[in-house]
Amino acid sequence: MKAFGLVFPNQVGLAAGYDKDGLGLHGLAALGFGHVEIGTVTPQPQKGNPRPRIFRLVEDEALINRMGFPGRGAALVARRLAGRRPDDLVLGVNMGKNRETSLEDASNDYIQLIKIFAPLVDYLVVNVSSPNTPGLRQLQAKEALRDLLGKMDRERHLQEDLLGNRVPLLVKLSPDLTDGELEDALQVIVDTHIDGVIASNTTVARPKLQSPLAGQSGGLSGLPLKSTSTRMIQQIYRTTGGNLPIIGVGGIMSPSDAQEKLDAGATLIQLYSGLVYRGPRLVREILEALNN
Repeated sequence: MKAFGLVFPNQVGLAAGYDKDGLGLHGLAALGFGHVEIGTVTPQPQKGNPRPRIFRLVEDEALINRMGFPGRGAALVARRLAGRRPDDLVLGVNMGKNRETSLEDASNDYIQLIKIFAPLVDYLVVNVSSPNTPGLRQLQAKEALRDLLGKMDRERHLQEDLLGNRVPLLVKLSPDLTDGELEDALQVIVDTHIDGVIASNTTVARPKLQSPLAGQSGGLSGLPLKSTSTRMIQQIYRTTGGNLPIIGVGGIMSPSDAQEKLDAGATLIQLYSGLVYRGPRLVREILEALNN
């Protein structure tokens, strides 16, 4: 499977948020993932939001998290990724700004992360869609996004010249964008030569939920996000004429859910909440179904 100029051993990957610091690459690769996305990584270590900050909504097969990008920082993750990595595993890093970095200075954080990780990974992701870092989603607005991604593209080209190869740059978008906001974001993404999108991050919307934890603040993932993310993939595919590669993520709990994302226009898929409710066997089940 080819996407973003890379060759993937299969279409199933692990979404960012599961292995924030690159601690479990070899074990995760053994489960059958074709790619693993580390992070979200910030330049400096940070504790994230106060605990408790992740909740299992069993009745809804969902999670709510308000983690706030906790992690050990870019320097430690870079040391981890500089070691031997699993054969054939495509590796990405999802990048975010530190909580204390202002929106005006956010591009400095992302540029620093590109410099650190471009030599170490296969692709990079600009995360401007987490609902758990105050103000972060404002960077998805048309002009703010144009300014940020323009700077990211220029830095990526500098790294390309230094490294002698192109490191694909993707953007992870929010499912809470209106149709117009999504179309604006996609226009900017195409104009700034970004290689693809991830659809989608968690949602602050609360569809009909059964769990008594439904009122917790944070981003909702899992089964209730499935149809929203699928519709978003369809809109991205239509808007871009199928010319912008999409990684589909959100509510994939079964092989049929995975196929739904691919049928909607996704090139690759990623799992997160499905691992919580279906366990690691879900990876093999999806791969077997896709290969039949």
